[in-house]
Amino acid sequence: MRSVFLAAVGFCLMVPLAAPVRAQAAEAPADEASRLRKLFADSDEAALKRSPLSALFRGDQRYADQLGDFFSDAALDAQKAAAEADLAALNAIDRDKLSAQDRVSYDVFRWQTETNLKGFAPELVAATQGRPIDHMRGIHTFIPDISTGESAAPYKTVKNYEDGLKRLTSFAFQLDMATARFRQGMAAGVVQPKLVTTNVIGQLDTLLVGGTAASVMMKPVGKFPDSFSAADKARLSADYARVVGSEVNPALARLRDFLKAEYLPVARDSVGLSAMPGGAALYEYLIQTNTTTDLTASEIHDLGLKEVARIRQGMGAVQKRMGVKGELSDFFTFIRTDPRFKPKSKDDLRLRYEAVGKRVNTTVGSLFSTLPKAPLEIRPVPEFREKNDAAGSYQSGTPDGSRPGIFYYNTYDLPSRTTQGIETLYLHEAVPGHHFQISLAQENEALPAFQRFGGNTAFVEGWALYAESLGPELGMFKDPMQLQGRYDDEMLRAMRLVVDTGLHAKNWGRDQAIEYMMANSAMGRTDATIEVERYIAMPGQALAYKIGQLTISRLRADAQAKLGRTFDIRAFHEQVLMTGALPMAVLEKKMADWVAGQR
Repeated sequence: MRSVFLAAVGFCLMVPLAAPVRAQAAEAPADEASRLRKLFADSDEAALKRSPLSALFRGDQRYADQLGDFFSDAALDAQKAAAEADLAALNAIDRDKLSAQDRVSYDVFRWQTETNLKGFAPELVAATQGRPIDHMRGIHTFIPDISTGESAAPYKTVKNYEDGLKRLTSFAFQLDMATARFRQGMAAGVVQPKLVTTNVIGQLDTLLVGGTAASVMMKPVGKFPDSFSAADKARLSADYARVVGSEVNPALARLRDFLKAEYLPVARDSVGLSAMPGGAALYEYLIQTNTTTDLTASEIHDLGLKEVARIRQGMGAVQKRMGVKGELSDFFTFIRTDPRFKPKSKDDLRLRYEAVGKRVNTTVGSLFSTLPKAPLEIRPVPEFREKNDAAGSYQSGTPDGSRPGIFYYNTYDLPSRTTQGIETLYLHEAVPGHHFQISLAQENEALPAFQRFGGNTAFVEGWALYAESLGPELGMFKDPMQLQGRYDDEMLRAMRLVVDTGLHAKNWGRDQAIEYMMANSAMGRTDATIEVERYIAMPGQALAYKIGQLTISRLRADAQAKLGRTFDIRAFHEQVLMTGALPMAVLEKKMADWVAGQR
């Protein structure tokens, strides 16, 4: 996820990071601790070589001239072999001889490695590799995005520009590799739904509008640094025009034409993963990886129904407070249609988010003792991807602060959007949500790299949803419409439990899912459609938010009950955040040990 501030929410704060973590790390016997840290370092370095873009997002430029291998069998074999070697090395280390902090790292590494290895089961590989691109995740939009000069890839030196050219040349080749994977899936009956395919075709059309000169990948040559010589500017301009015009755009067009002519006619009318060969097993695996639990689809579906019913009661109380008569559906219609709750313009939306940021910055120190050093910016979603993007997203910065964290807000179809969720979305994507959690992990040099830069969806999104619940303690939600926005956003995550499992395990259709979401929230049809089509494209991912949040909220309630007056919310948040994104079982064990140590 991504985000930035056009007029910066400039809090660049300093506080030193968790000295106790460093002290604990030194307690382990040198041989076991050093072997563990060497394993982590070697594994991370090998992963960066296999995935150069991961290094790029960290601010590591060593492999910046490479794109990586996304689709080949050789790349898959290398990933599997690395995971097997990592697990064997981990098994040779005596966990009982490690410090408490290193045992947490050991447990996280084991969970990640074992989970990754499960994904190499032949049935799961076949069901995944034959669908290499969708409208939410795919190199066809991701690489253009980082090639604009406005994302992770820097364009400050001549070498930066030359590295970008090499990545674009590789991009053209990888697009053709994606087509080969699509053909492989077609032969096995493993295909995307028609609506996903149609959305991807639309994205490719958008990228090709206007030809070479209008390409987003030509943006860097329109803003050369002043230090560049005239000769370098002329050479690089010509090289970019050649690569984009004769290599990248033709490859994008080939993929689009293939999808239109050959793939779309055989794409699925069904939208659920279970309708596809191997889909049911893949969905079960995706539930496990995204929630980091062993919950079943039916258990999650039932949990979602209970949460929806609970949140509807809170919405009803706000409706009564605002004096809106009728059923809850009448309240939703009131919110969707009353012009008071519509952004007046794109600038109006930006100014609202900036104002929320300034307010949060004045109170956040009451709940957190360690604050990120990384700056935050707020930006609109780029036009070429806004149609299919969520209302908001976050892109992490670099640990040294040279690239800020970015909160992206979506301005597509502005008349259909409402302002009720402004405060909640900021809390989720920015402060104290994703920007806090991701930045604090990255900046904590006491952690191994896989904990600083890795993670799992249940923790990352669960924390961000938990951060929304901190609104009252941060002075938010005093306006009843913003409180309704809080309920509406929490309802979104509860509905996801119902809708995602409904689509992929209970044969729900797209329209059924959209109508369910509109019946239980004030979402407009545009947002509801984007959400449902996201779940269709990314099975299981949307389940993580509520599962993670419920776990963190339960851990807080348990700590408060057991510690009573000695409970310190800042210390609790420190413990949750300062070891990176943990699987739920590891987090629960860590927090139970912490509570026991406080009594």
